[in-house]
Formats: sequence, C-alpha cells, structure tokens
Amino acid sequence: MPSFGMKSQERLKTLHPHLQSVLNKAIKLADFTILEGHRSIEKQAELYEQKKTKVKRSKHNESPSLAVDIAPYPIDWNNRERFFFLGGLLRGIGEEFGIPIRWGGDWDSDGESTDNEFDDLVHFELR
Repeated sequence: MPSFGMKSQERLKTLHPHLQSVLNKAIKLADFTILEGHRSIEKQAELYEQKKTKVKRSKHNESPSLAVDIAPYPIDWNNRERFFFLGGLLRGIGEEFGIPIRWGGDWDSDGESTDNEFDDLVHFELR
C-alpha cells in the first residue's frame, strides 16, 4: 500500500484538516506525492512574476492552506491520464466526506475538462 514520504508528510501538516482527511484516504488507494501545501505570499508573488501562476493571491497562501498540489508517483508529466485519475479520486473522496473539492483540471466542476482556459492538473482546493 502506498504511503507518504517524509517531504509529503511535512507538506501535509500545512493543510487544512479537510484536505488532510481527503489525502489520507487517497494515499491508501493511489501513490502520489504532495508537491506543495502552504505557500508564502512572497513565493506566490515570485511565481506570479514568473507567470507560473495566474493569481497574485492563492488559497495556498492561507494558513492552514486551503489548496494543495499533488502529482502521481512516480511523476510523468506527459501521462495526463494519471492526473485525471487523481482528479476523479480526490473529488470522489471529497464527495464521500461532504468536502467539496475544486480541481484545476475542471475548474467549474461541470465534469467537462475541455472548457478550461488553462489546466493546472496538480492543483486541488477547498470550495
């Protein structure tokens, strides 16, 4: 059974308890790594200047963080199917727990991924 590595465990601690609950169940079903939880406002500004994010302020900047970035492990950035699997898995677990999750592969949560202006397949946040 997959489990969180040390870096993912540290990042998990920066998340809102609802996200922690969803991720703790998800790791039992699929292997993934937590890329980022809480993000400082300074780092957010830096990413915005580098055009690596579209927003100046993010749910990552809250403490505890209301957003998390995860990737299937081992990471293969070209295997979109694995990211879509995680998207469905986390949204489904969120539904089961009564925790609405918004995913960067379907921003408007309409079940249609082709209507996104941009994809952020690693990003999940509390709605």
